[in-house]
Amino acid sequence: MTVKKTLLILLIGLTVSLSTIALEIGDQAPGFTLEATDGNTYTLEQFRNKQAIVIAWYPRAFTSGCTIECKSLAENGHLLKELDVTYFMASVDSLETNKEFAAENGADFPLLSDPTKEVATAYDVLAFYGVPNRHTIYIGKDGKILYIDRDIQAATSAEDMAARLKKLGIPARQAS
Repeated sequence: MTVKKTLLILLIGLTVSLSTIALEIGDQAPGFTLEATDGNTYTLEQFRNKQAIVIAWYPRAFTSGCTIECKSLAENGHLLKELDVTYFMASVDSLETNKEFAAENGADFPLLSDPTKEVATAYDVLAFYGVPNRHTIYIGKDGKILYIDRDIQAATSAEDMAARLKKLGIPARQAS
């Protein structure tokens, strides 16, 4: 078999397998249990019937676009904190790497670590080269996918998330 035929067969197989696992709006979000930079472990289940969540997947800590996105969320996170939502950034970097990245960028929100890549795979964000694509997943209180943003503008990430959450009908946070 020629190299071209082998590559074509692999590409067709990959396309078919990806199309069968792709998450779509309305799907139940895959469960997860991930450690975070704030010392806590988070699960999807802990937010069920309580609060919407946003997971902003990023390729790799300390890279240009990821740094810009993290700084956007750190500097403009107040826009998200006004809404009834918990938001995270997530990568397949180690927890230690994410802790250093969060500290360096003044992140006052949790960064989730998925070093096994199981959750990234379940959320269909893992690129063929082993790191997540820059996708943001919006999940409702009911645990269902509300929206998947595959066109992230790192510099305006916080503003874009807040606008999308409002468009999705996520209410303002109630004073406690």
